[in-house]
Amino acid sequence: MTIRTILVDDEKLAIQGLQLRLEPFEDVEIIDTCSNGRDAIRKIKTEKPDLVFLDIQMPGFDGFSVVKGVMEIEPPLFVFVTAYQEHAVRAFEANAVHYLMKPVDEVALADTIERVRVRLAEKRSAEEAEKLMNVLSEVAPDAAEEFAEGGEGESADRFEKLINIKDRGQIFRVEVDSIEHIEAAGDYMCIYTGDNSLILRETMKDLERRLDPRKFQRVHRSTIVNLNQVRQVRPHTNGECFLVLESGAEVKVSRSYRDVVARFVH
Repeated sequence: MTIRTILVDDEKLAIQGLQLRLEPFEDVEIIDTCSNGRDAIRKIKTEKPDLVFLDIQMPGFDGFSVVKGVMEIEPPLFVFVTAYQEHAVRAFEANAVHYLMKPVDEVALADTIERVRVRLAEKRSAEEAEKLMNVLSEVAPDAAEEFAEGGEGESADRFEKLINIKDRGQIFRVEVDSIEHIEAAGDYMCIYTGDNSLILRETMKDLERRLDPRKFQRVHRSTIVNLNQVRQVRPHTNGECFLVLESGAEVKVSRSYRDVVARFVH
């Protein structure tokens, strides 16, 4: 598959350097370049690329403004490129695939492209599966129902009981049931157990696939909770609430996920 890509940077040399570094990747097709945020928003909406390498610091519209400017369409995958380490957390909060430090390292770039390939393959597989289910629902509704039920049963067997986490130069074997909650920061997950916190380099979407949804549910855009660790539900304002966990930690449930709380109310 071809990865249709746009490069955005106000420095011409930076774009040229990234173009050279992307040449070895035969599946990456650079369809356009932009030197400012406004032009980037227009071209992203027009060209609908798969991937955008986006400089963070640009005059006028910076990289984060570009992301906000294309949210009304299905956005591409973003890789932020920056000379400033402090932008990393905001890049993850903007749900970037990854971020690269200038000057771009070839090894880090190769790792980033592999991440992009995986994310695009997952996205396209999900889209194809949805199309198949829609067709089945129209022409053979009974078969579609069996297909859906069969898929759920098969997936239940592959949920993990142990997760290996490499953190601070060590490998920790964490029992999944001991995890209280998980918070996302881009491609990094903060895993909280009752007495420890560890950093796992993985996306929330990928991690969710490894966890049993009967136990682990998202309660916020960036938070997953082990429902078996919930000891109290504390109402808050505006339809939100807090879950009090076994350790005493509190996790906010946003209004979008309040259906999760309903299972605790009998």
